[in-house]
Amino acid sequence: MVDIEEILSSAPDNFVIKNALQKCYEVLREHNNVMCSISGGADSDVMLDMILRCGGRDKTTFVFFNTGLEYKATLEHLDELEEKYKIHIERVRAVKSIPTSCREYGIPFWGKHASEMIYRLQKHGFKWEDKPFEELIEEYPHCKTALEWWCNKRTGKSNLYFIDRAPFLKEFMIQNPPQFKVSDMCCEYAKKKVSHRFEKGRDFDMGCTGVRKAEGGIRSGTFTDCFSSGENGRTDMFRPIFWFEDSDKDEYCKHYGIVHSRCYTEYGLKRTGCVGCPFGKNFEQELEILHKHEPQLGIAAENVFGISYEYTRQYLEFRDKMKQQKKRPLKASCAGLSRRTINPETKSAYQGNGRE
Repeated sequence: MVDIEEILSSAPDNFVIKNALQKCYEVLREHNNVMCSISGGADSDVMLDMILRCGGRDKTTFVFFNTGLEYKATLEHLDELEEKYKIHIERVRAVKSIPTSCREYGIPFWGKHASEMIYRLQKHGFKWEDKPFEELIEEYPHCKTALEWWCNKRTGKSNLYFIDRAPFLKEFMIQNPPQFKVSDMCCEYAKKKVSHRFEKGRDFDMGCTGVRKAEGGIRSGTFTDCFSSGENGRTDMFRPIFWFEDSDKDEYCKHYGIVHSRCYTEYGLKRTGCVGCPFGKNFEQELEILHKHEPQLGIAAENVFGISYEYTRQYLEFRDKMKQQKKRPLKASCAGLSRRTINPETKSAYQGNGRE
């Protein structure tokens, strides 16, 4: 029988870590059939250790969903975790692998939400026009949500995920419409659907994932707490390390001697999501690492996502040029101001604002 007092007394002197251990212990006591999704990444390593440390060994099914595009180092790490903790991690293949989904539905570009919106617009034959929402909705009456995204039309919802969140992306796409199908459906068929299929008929009363608030983005922004109570027949969801900052995670790993996969210790990756995913803003660095350490996988990623990489590079170049152009008028204005005779009464005000 796991003793919470013993767990806490031997834990690091860190409030966030101790609070997470306490919560994990309490949540596990209230559930009997738990599914824990293991990715092989650093956050997943911490979550796995915590669940086992807090008494989840005999009530948890650990599962790895293979997207069809995985690091060899990640697959090896699963074996290492099984050996270290004396557990079994079930390997489950995607409903449709990432390469297959990209071939059938389209390729990810920039971000998950942006890809979904572009996918919807392409399905309706959108012409990438800069028109008011009221005109576009008449032309594309069954594409409201995507048009709201395109037109930055706030409707009381969160304003974090409209197109203007990516500076000059709209202008870029008007001048350079995508010549390939864009979609986030690889996430759907390689992750969501395979998870739902695995859960079916197993009567899990809780699922666990390694999502952290500090990650940012839609995935973490969807949640406001570490625990979500299931409703309408849904399963409870628990995110054991939801409140961990990077420093908390590092301290936990150092204290308990957690060793991550070679993706971190040898390759130098900061995180491991889907291999070569264009959603990653550091995809260029990841490609270099892939070609150095797992060259065949690097070639595969280029074959699957190559056109999206190139489109992203074009957008980033366009964005940088637009930013530079936007700065020039301001510099000219300031330069002109410096040549004028400044009223002594207003001189100090200009100086206070850092102007010439």
